[in-house]
Amino acid sequence: KISNIQEALSSMLKQLLKTQTFVNTSKFIYNNGIKSTTTNNTSFLNYQNFTVTQNNNNNIGNHFYKSSKKPVNPPHNSEIFLSGTNINALESLYENWTQDKNSVDSSWNNIFEGIDKNIPPGELTSLPPRKSSFSNQGVALGAGENPQDILNVFKLIRSYRVLGHFKADLDPLKLYKNTSSFSKINSEYLRDLDYKTYGFTEADLEREFFVGEELGGNKPVRKLKDIIGQLETIYCDKIGIQYMHVHNPNKKKWIKENYESSTTLYSYNKEQKAKIYKDVARGELFEKFFDIKFSSSKRFGLNGGESLIPGLEALIEEAANSGVESIVFGMPHRGRLNVMCNIVGKPLEKVINEFEANPEIELEYNEVLGSGDVKYHLGTSADRVVNGKTVHMSLTANPSHLEAVNPVVEGKTRAKQELDTGVPDFNKAMSVLIHGDAAFAGQGIVGETLELSGLEDFTTGGTVHIIVNNQIGFTTVPRYARSSTYPSEIAKANGSPVYHVNGDDPEAVNHAFVSAMKFRQKFNQDVIIDIYCYRRYGHNEIDEPRFTQPVMYKAIDNHPTLLKVYEKKLIEEGSFTQEELDEIKAEVKAKLDESFEKRGQETSLKTDWLESNWHGYSREDGEIEKTGVNSDLILKLSNNLLNFPEELVIHRNLIKRFKKQRKMISDGEYDWALGEALAYASLLNEGFGVRLSGQDCERGTFSHRHSVIHCQNKPDLVYQPLENVSPTQGHWNVINSSLSEAAVLGFEHGYSLEDPKHLVIWEAQFGDFANGAQVIIDQFISSGEQKWLRMSGLVMFLPHGYEGQGPEHSSGRPERFLQLIDENVDEFPEDINEQAANINFQVVNCSTPANIFHVLRRQIHRNYRKPLVVFTPKWLLNLHECRSPISDFEEGTKFKRIIPETETVKMVEDNDVKRVVLCTGKVYYDITKDRNTRYKEKKIDIAVIRVEEIAPFPFDLVKEQLERYPNADVCWVQEEPRNLGYYFYVQPCIKTASGRDAKYIGRDPSAAPATGLSSVHKQQLKEFLDNTFNF
Repeated sequence: KISNIQEALSSMLKQLLKTQTFVNTSKFIYNNGIKSTTTNNTSFLNYQNFTVTQNNNNNIGNHFYKSSKKPVNPPHNSEIFLSGTNINALESLYENWTQDKNSVDSSWNNIFEGIDKNIPPGELTSLPPRKSSFSNQGVALGAGENPQDILNVFKLIRSYRVLGHFKADLDPLKLYKNTSSFSKINSEYLRDLDYKTYGFTEADLEREFFVGEELGGNKPVRKLKDIIGQLETIYCDKIGIQYMHVHNPNKKKWIKENYESSTTLYSYNKEQKAKIYKDVARGELFEKFFDIKFSSSKRFGLNGGESLIPGLEALIEEAANSGVESIVFGMPHRGRLNVMCNIVGKPLEKVINEFEANPEIELEYNEVLGSGDVKYHLGTSADRVVNGKTVHMSLTANPSHLEAVNPVVEGKTRAKQELDTGVPDFNKAMSVLIHGDAAFAGQGIVGETLELSGLEDFTTGGTVHIIVNNQIGFTTVPRYARSSTYPSEIAKANGSPVYHVNGDDPEAVNHAFVSAMKFRQKFNQDVIIDIYCYRRYGHNEIDEPRFTQPVMYKAIDNHPTLLKVYEKKLIEEGSFTQEELDEIKAEVKAKLDESFEKRGQETSLKTDWLESNWHGYSREDGEIEKTGVNSDLILKLSNNLLNFPEELVIHRNLIKRFKKQRKMISDGEYDWALGEALAYASLLNEGFGVRLSGQDCERGTFSHRHSVIHCQNKPDLVYQPLENVSPTQGHWNVINSSLSEAAVLGFEHGYSLEDPKHLVIWEAQFGDFANGAQVIIDQFISSGEQKWLRMSGLVMFLPHGYEGQGPEHSSGRPERFLQLIDENVDEFPEDINEQAANINFQVVNCSTPANIFHVLRRQIHRNYRKPLVVFTPKWLLNLHECRSPISDFEEGTKFKRIIPETETVKMVEDNDVKRVVLCTGKVYYDITKDRNTRYKEKKIDIAVIRVEEIAPFPFDLVKEQLERYPNADVCWVQEEPRNLGYYFYVQPCIKTASGRDAKYIGRDPSAAPATGLSSVHKQQLKEFLDNTFNF
């Protein structure tokens, strides 16, 4: 018997003096020993801040050196146990010790304290030993016991923590263990979970070993078989948890203690089991109901994954109990209808109406200009009372682009968390994202969204991700669908724990969901639940999966449904009788039948249109607001923008810039940066919020904005003028985002869906980078209102302009956006306000600072919301000619949809004008500069009209302007190639407005948006300007 483990460690010397190879870790750094005159090749511990160098004299062996290169004593023989294959056990012990010194036997304090204090090798064991806190319990090792075995036990424990999930019973169909196409688990993974790997025999199972508090409880000494039994229960039953990759030691410790504190993971009483069974019945009988009533309709049912329903119920209950007020769901089409009705709370009769193609619903969709969408893409929202607490549920509409909804949900959730205060309350709202296994592993936007989860201005305080793991993607099995073992592997990159769980055990599923929710609430970090289940039918109910998966579907055909599996378990364990369970099922069936009888009675879409924060908004009031501001307020806000604290040391170049802007203000003129900033300041002053995000948008890609001023001698000191507009101002937030287009744009779109009183802007670094977010643009921004009856006031800033910067830095691709516009170009609108209210989104290319000021203010002051695409300038940002007088910002002014010819004094009479040039954006300045050169000594007979708003097209104003010049020909001039840009959209619009054809002038058609050669760029510009004036 011994009371101090340290005393026994020296007996390990002879057994450990042999050749070994090690891996580097954070605290224990190893190096292979070099050949010496002895017969043993040894490895020694190299402490942090020490480096091992090889002496040229091989007879000396390894020596340890600090940075001073002064030699210190080599490791003492009693310290050899700190090397070799003990590395995993030692790391585990050390990790526990750093978190709680009482969590390991006190004899280790000497070793670990010495390492932390850089005690030289050979002196660690000379520190005075401390008695174990368990010494009074008499730790019995047995005669001739080998302390190496104790370390091997710790290594075995660590192996279960790291690898136990590989051995867990996860797959209801047992495919991943028996069929190579489905298995991604190498049998070698399990070798370290075999006690024989560590030199133990079957006889050792009855031996007792010291484990201290390593497995929780108050039994520091346990039999090996009991240790293994507990580890098997915790890590290898129906739940397999991955958490040893978690970066934060406190989070890792919390998970470990929660899982290892008991010999059983979970237990439920009869009432709880009845609730779980009822939730399983609700999920399964819902699908059977539609199987019978609408057998020929596709619905992408949850069949095979019904345990999602009791799991979500458990999560919602835990969320409500911890104070969550709102949950935003995002999910693909599989199981969507089930979740929509059973979890979110959409009345089943409404879904039945949609299946029966109720003509009243179709009529109402037409009245609100909605095209509708297939049932399994729609969203909904409702309030649910959970344990006496009201929780608002919303399911975000999602297209078939499975994971595209992820950032939209996150943005929507963040807006809910910041509503009214501007400060996120992570307990107020949360996100739940449901994924398919193939999509979670395969879709890039998953990783982009996960990367947002830890960023200050994008985090939602932890999202619960649920993978409904059908073990197949359409017809592709895991072996060909991903490189990783699990579909969840990408989430390990940001330290999210993963709960793998067998979907045929609803009690295990409940426990995983509750554990995940508790983790989210405690640490405000993402967490993953991977439900191993299956897809009872094919990709949809009328698809034949046996063409490509005969083995899988033979197993499914022979596999009982979840309801039968759980029913059998409850009866066999004596928890319920068959009669009791039948009564629960009958109650669920009765509710389904009742809803079917109610069909047709409820058809209104009111709950899906302009409710909650959108109450009071309406497209019927389409008046275009006057957006000017009082001149005194303009001057006050302008000067505030250039008023900085005395302690702020500003970069010398910015000092010059701000001095120049002060002179502009005193002269009564504004450049683009001032006009834009004044728009924000005026809205903030009125109490509206402004959120601007994108890559480098704090400064601006082209260094025009400088909304965050960095102190030059205090790196942590920054100043934001727009945070200091007034004491009662709205919330201002400018954000340099991650290098993502799709996720960040999706996030901002989601934010705009929730809060109509926030001006939400996403700025691309260059306009053409928006194509990295094309799915968000196509599926949500351009068509979301029509498909799903959801307004958005999102603004997209797309820097655009041809200045010789090459194919990828010139064009914001206006042709793509104009192709998405739903305006009828062959019909002259009777009412321009109605025209603006009914279009799907707006496209502008402003040529003056005043117009960007007005269009941004109009975006908030209208009584409805439309997405707005702004092709912002680059060259014009510093162009002296591109300035606006203060009068253009004052009360009574508004956004100019077109700007007529301004050189009226130098012009010939209107009837004598030979050509009318219609254009938009920066090319106006190219045209007028060239015109001024050509018409120095004579009257100008070419009128240039700027079309500032491309969509909705200003038919009325173009008609009015062209009627002024009855004898002139009409042309459209653009700097983009003919097949790109605006021409193919505006040409029929001009024809409809005036009855006159507009000739094209611009660059020739091109596959690439622009040339990369400066000389070619200049030649092309000269050619189309010559064509403009030579006719």
